[in-house]
Amino acid sequence: MKAHIISRKRIWMSFIAIVILTFFCILIVYPAISDNFPGSSFFNRFVPKLGLDLQGGTHLVYQADTSQIDNADIESAMEGVREVVERRVNTFGIAEPLVQTSSNNRLIIELAGIFDIKAAIRQIGETPLLEFKEQNPAYVAEPQLTPDQQIELDTYNSDALNRAKDLMSQLQAGADFATLASEHTEDPGSQTTGGSLDYNPRGIFVPEFEQAIWEDLTIGQTTTEPVKTAFGYHIIKLEDKRGEGDTEEALARHILIKTKSAYDFVQPSDQWMLTDLTGKNLTRAEVLFDPQTNEPQVGLVFDSEGKDLFGEITERNLGQPVAIFLDGVAISIPTVQAKITQGEAVITGNFTLPDAKLLAQRLNAGALPIPIELISQQTVGPTLGKISLQKSLVAGMIGLIMIALFMIAFYRLPGLLAVIALIIYSIVALVIFEAWPVTLTLAGVAGFILSVGMAVDANVLIFERMREELRLGKPLSSAVEEGFTRAWASIRDSNVSSLITCLILIWFGTSIIKGFAITLGIGILVSMFTAITVTRTFLRLVASNKLSKYLGLFNIKFKK
Repeated sequence: MKAHIISRKRIWMSFIAIVILTFFCILIVYPAISDNFPGSSFFNRFVPKLGLDLQGGTHLVYQADTSQIDNADIESAMEGVREVVERRVNTFGIAEPLVQTSSNNRLIIELAGIFDIKAAIRQIGETPLLEFKEQNPAYVAEPQLTPDQQIELDTYNSDALNRAKDLMSQLQAGADFATLASEHTEDPGSQTTGGSLDYNPRGIFVPEFEQAIWEDLTIGQTTTEPVKTAFGYHIIKLEDKRGEGDTEEALARHILIKTKSAYDFVQPSDQWMLTDLTGKNLTRAEVLFDPQTNEPQVGLVFDSEGKDLFGEITERNLGQPVAIFLDGVAISIPTVQAKITQGEAVITGNFTLPDAKLLAQRLNAGALPIPIELISQQTVGPTLGKISLQKSLVAGMIGLIMIALFMIAFYRLPGLLAVIALIIYSIVALVIFEAWPVTLTLAGVAGFILSVGMAVDANVLIFERMREELRLGKPLSSAVEEGFTRAWASIRDSNVSSLITCLILIWFGTSIIKGFAITLGIGILVSMFTAITVTRTFLRLVASNKLSKYLGLFNIKFKK
C-alpha cells in the first residue's frame, strides 16, 4: 500500500495542537497552580484519587447472616446489603469507597483516607436492620419437661445446693475463702483471682447479688446461706467499700456452684418469627405526628411487593400483634385491627422529634435486608501508604529512564522523539486518571508502568519498518510514511488483543485485578494515540531532504 505524503502546513498544525494539548494537560497534573494564574480554580480541582494501599485508610470485612433466607435469595440479598452499605458510606461523606461482596457471603469495605476505624465501624453499623415479625405459634413461655428430665433437673440442682452448703461449712470451720474459690468456683472469670470480682458500683450484678453486697453484708462478712440466682448458688464475702454516693464501689469475692434450668434440656422457641417483609421493601420513611397526641412517629411506605406482603401479614394476623424490629429490638408491637392494603405502616415508640428524624434518615439511607457482623478490621497508616507511593514513583521513574536510554542509544533521533512522545503519553494518561477519576492502587500503578512498555513496543515496530525502507534507498519522508503504514496492522492487532484481555479482567476480576486492568487499558489506548499521532507528527516534522544526508541519526548503516 502506498503511503500518502502530508503537506508541511498540516504537519505544523498537528504539532501546534500537540503542544497546546500537552500544555493543557501539564496544568491539570501540576500539583498546585498559583491562584493568580487564569483558570487556576479549574485546574486545581483535579487531584489524583489514591487507593487504600497508597493513601492509607480502613479495611473492613463483614459476614452476612443468611441462615434465615432461602439459598436462591442469598445472591440478591447480598447485593442489597452492598447497595445499602454503599449508600450509608456515601451519606456520611466518605470519598471513593469500595464496597463489594466476596465468597462465603462476606462484604468487603475499603475506605481510603479514613483512619478513625471506630468512627467508620459506627457509621456503617448505624445502618438499621428493619424486620417485621409475627407471633410464633410454637412458642411456649415455659418449656415442658418429661418426668425423667424433671427428675434429672431436680437431682442436679439439689446436689449443687448440698455442695454449696458443704463449702459454707468449711468456711465456718476456718478455711480460706480465696483458696476454696480457686478450687471449687464454677465462675471461670474469677477462678484465677480467688473469687475476687474487683471493685464495682451499684447495678452491675443481678438483684439477689446486689442485695447481699449492698444491704445484707458488712465489710468482712460472708453470707450465712447460699444465695440463689439464675446462675446458681453463690457464697458471697464482702471485703471492702470505697467512695461515697454515686461513686461508691464494693469489693466482693464469691464462689459459684452452677445450677441447671429447663432450658438446658429443651431448646427455647422464639416468641416471634420472621416474615418475608423486610427493609429491602421500603421505599421511603418520613416523620409524621399523631393527630391525637401530636407525638412524633415514623411513617413507612413500601414498594409494590412490600405492599402485597404487608396486606397478607395483616390479613392473617387480625386481632393479633405484629412486631416491628429495628436492629434486633422490638420497637413497636401494634395489634392488627384490619387488613392494610395501602402499603403503609407507622412506627410508634415515644420518639423525640430528633430521634424520629434520625430514624427516618437512617431508614431512607437503607435498611439492611439481612444482618451483618464485623469479622475483620485493619487500618493502613498514612506513613505506610506514603512509602508505597514513593516506591511506586521511583519504580516508574527508573523504568522510564531505562526505556529512554535504550531508545536513544538504539534508534538515535527517532528514539529521542519517542522519549518525548512517551513523556507526553504519561502526562495525558495521568490527566485521564484524574479526570475520570480512576482510584490508583499499587496494582493500578503496575498496570500503568506495564502500558509504558507497550507504548514503546509500538514505536519499536514503527522504527524498524522505517529503517527497512531507508535501507532500500527511499527518501526519508516516504520511509516515515511507509514505516507507520506497514506497522499499523501489527500495532492494531496487538493492542486490540490486549484490550480484550483487559475487558475480561475488568468483568470477572476482583477489585485489585480490576484496578490493574483499567489503568492498563487506558494506557494502551493512550499509547496508540501517542505512537500513531505524536511520534508520527514529530518524525514528519524532521523528515526533510537536508536530514536525509545524515542517516546516522537514524542508526542506519549500509554494507559496502
